[in-house]
Amino acid sequence: MLKHLSAFIFLLLMVNMATWAQAGKKPAPATKATPVTNKRPAKLRSSWGLFLSDTLPKSQVAKLLDSALVVRDEKNHLYTVISFAFTYEQHQPYLNDTTGMPAVYKDYTGDNFKTNRLPALWNARLKQDLQTGDVLYFDDILIEYAPDKLYRAPSLRIEVK
Repeated sequence: MLKHLSAFIFLLLMVNMATWAQAGKKPAPATKATPVTNKRPAKLRSSWGLFLSDTLPKSQVAKLLDSALVVRDEKNHLYTVISFAFTYEQHQPYLNDTTGMPAVYKDYTGDNFKTNRLPALWNARLKQDLQTGDVLYFDDILIEYAPDKLYRAPSLRIEVK
């Protein structure tokens, strides 16, 4: 028992001595940092055509389907969109067999695109299927800030009214 107690006290003293030894050292003087170029923009803003995340009428969303995603910073500089993930939340009403009450079925479809706009196939499908209550999500929007730097821009959520 005495052997274990003395080992514990020895260990405790060693930890305290290491702490005191480090506390006595002076911090190294700060070197003058060179200004960093290509810093991340302070605030990025994503939009689809001219619209930020919003609730839009079906006719306006149908017009926007050919528009590109646009990302700007607070100084209104445009950035090239490299890719984005798109999800379409489609609402379909149905009659619940168990309760006999009407309900809404949500179906999610989507894909990742290596461009700044939706392909023609998706445009045609959305123009055909778009209904009130559906939601379009643009996530994981990647922009090229500098030739060797990619950044993620804020997501968009467009609800059809």
